Parts: sequence; C-alpha cells; structure tokens
Amino acid sequence: MTIERINRSMLYVVLIVLAIIYLVPVYVMLITSVKGLNEITLDRMWALPEYFNLKGYQEAFKKLIPNLTNSFLLAIPATLLSSLLGSLNGYILSKWKFRGSNFLFSLMLFGMFIPYQSILIPLIQFLQSIKLYNTIPGLILVHIVYGLPICTLMFRNFYVGIPMEVLESAKIDGTGFFGIYRYIMIPLSLTGFVVVGIWQFTSVWNEFLFAVTLTTQKQQPIMVALQNLSGSQIVQWNVQMAGAILAALPTLLVYIFLSKYFIRGLLAGSIKG
Repeated sequence: MTIERINRSMLYVVLIVLAIIYLVPVYVMLITSVKGLNEITLDRMWALPEYFNLKGYQEAFKKLIPNLTNSFLLAIPATLLSSLLGSLNGYILSKWKFRGSNFLFSLMLFGMFIPYQSILIPLIQFLQSIKLYNTIPGLILVHIVYGLPICTLMFRNFYVGIPMEVLESAKIDGTGFFGIYRYIMIPLSLTGFVVVGIWQFTSVWNEFLFAVTLTTQKQQPIMVALQNLSGSQIVQWNVQMAGAILAALPTLLVYIFLSKYFIRGLLAGSIKG
C-alpha cells in the first residue's frame, strides 16, 4: 500500500468521524420526534423508540401550518424579487457603467454590514407610516431591501466574466437594454440565479429578528412560531423536535434537489470573478 493510499484512507476515516459527530444532534432530534412523551428521558435519550409514534408530527403540523404558510408566502416572493432586482443591478454595474457607478456599488455593499438591531426602531416607524407593519408584504419589502446588496454582488461578479463583444454584437443587431438582458444575460446566468435563489431563500426562511419584531402571532413565519411551540408548563420534546424538522425540511429539500447547480454556479462565479 502506497503512502498516498494510506493518506487518503486516513483522510476518509477523519471525514467519517467528523460527519458522525456533526450528525449526532440530527440523530437525537429524529428519534426524539418519533417517541412517545413517556419515552423521552435523559437516560433513554440515545435509545431507539420502542414503537414509532407520529403524534408529535401531527401536533406540530397542526400548530405550525398557518406559520408554515406564512413562511412560504414570505420567502418565495422575497427570493424571486430580490434575485431579479439584484440581477438587474449586477447587469447595469458590470456592463452599463456610468459616472459614480463604482461609488454607488460600494454604498450598496456597505448595506451588508449594517446591523439589523441598529435600524429596528426607524424601520418599525417607517412600516407603520406606510401601513405595512405586521404584514407579510412588509416583511417581503424588508428582505428585498436587505437582500439587494449580496444579490447585486453575486450577480455583478458573475456578469463581469461575460465578454463585452457579445453585448456589442447584440447592440449592432438593434437589441436594446432590456432585450440584451432578457435574451442574453438571463440565459447565461441561470446557474447564478440558482446560487442567489438558494442563498436568499435560506436566509429569508431562517431569519428571526425581523420576523419577531415586525409581526404578531397571526403573521409570524415558522421560525418564530417554532420558538413559541414549547408549552408553558411541560415541554413536549417530541413535538418540539418534530416542529424543528418540519421547519428545516423546505431548505433541506432545496439543497438536495439544487445542490449540483449550486456548486456549479459557485465555481462559475469564482472562475469568472
């Protein structure tokens, strides 16, 4: 056995051990979610359930379905709109430069580093003044605005690698600003849309601070409702764990089905940037 094969075997062993350690909380969460309440004790935390009990999932789903719907109504439009606007910004800032465009781009990037906590009070006052406080559209607006800097950065880096000769040829053929964007830039940046879409969807879905401060119970997304799922007297850990799995399932499915496009898009952006 060569040294290279030994090193590779040791690397695999280390990776498997790290993967097992990383997945231990997932294992505990899964088996707890299918246990009856009487089986959930510290001494039986690692043990498999005597029988699979899905009452935790039934209870969690019944309590969380309105908030799960709110999260979909929030995350899907916010992801689509912020990705589209970020794509337009990246297109303009990379291919249609104007005086002060680099300064404007720097200002947009500065928005990525503004802490959420520092703008909460004026943000609440602003949403109240435009009648969007405690509404899903208000949350969508907030996530679009806060998502624009990172979306613009990703798309600008992606579009920089597209040769200007392609755009010049389209201009000669009489294609205008939006025509170039629609027929050239969008088809060439589908993997970029996947990367930005996954990033935005995950960020919006998992966001907690805006959701808990800008909405009340009926309008709250699932992450806030998950926090409120525990009882005041007794914590039903099977319901809690089932709720956590239900809350994580949409983002997990997005990564499972789009992971190869996500990796391809990241590599394309890194090579072109």
